[in-house]
Amino acid sequence: MGKILIVIVAVVIVVIAGVFAWPKFFGQWPIGCTQEAKLCSDGSYVGRVGPSCEFALCPKEDLIRVFSPRANEKVSSPLLISGEARGYWFFEASFPVVLVDWDGRIIAQHYAQAKGDPATGEINWMTENFVPFEAVLEFEKPEFIGDFSKRGALILQKDNPSGLPEHDDALEVPIIFKQ
Repeated sequence: MGKILIVIVAVVIVVIAGVFAWPKFFGQWPIGCTQEAKLCSDGSYVGRVGPSCEFALCPKEDLIRVFSPRANEKVSSPLLISGEARGYWFFEASFPVVLVDWDGRIIAQHYAQAKGDPATGEINWMTENFVPFEAVLEFEKPEFIGDFSKRGALILQKDNPSGLPEHDDALEVPIIFKQ
C-alpha cells in the first residue's frame, strides 16, 4: 500500500511540474481554432490560423477593401460602391471601376473617388495608408437568359497611368443582378 501511494504522489508531482514547464520549453499551449470561414470581397473564403486563431488575410485585403457591394450581393442601378484602398491604388485621387455581365461585356464604367477626412474634409490620397472611396454606377439591367446570366462582376482596377503591365492590379467582386 505504501509503494502505491508513493507512485501516485510521484505521478502527480510529475504532472504538475509538466504543466508549469510546458510553456517554458515548448512555448504557449497548443490552441485548436474553430473551423469558421470568412467571406472575402472577391467571393473566396479564408479560415482561422493559429496561434491566435485570427482569420487569414483575404487576397488583396492589404491593398483594397470593398464594403459595398459584398460578394454575391444582389445589385440594381444606381449601384453605390464604397470601401477603402491604399493610396497607391489611386492616381489623382481616383481609379477605374467597371461593371460587366456574365459574358464579360461592359455594362457601366466610371471612376471611384477618394473621400476626404470627415474632420477636415482634406483628401490625402498620396499616402500608403488606406483612403476611403466611393463611386456610383448607373446601368441598364442585362437580359436574363438563364440563372448564370444574372451574374456579373464589379472590377476595381488599380489606376496605372504608366501603362506598364507590372503595375496593373484589380479586384473582382462577383455580383448578382436583381430581376
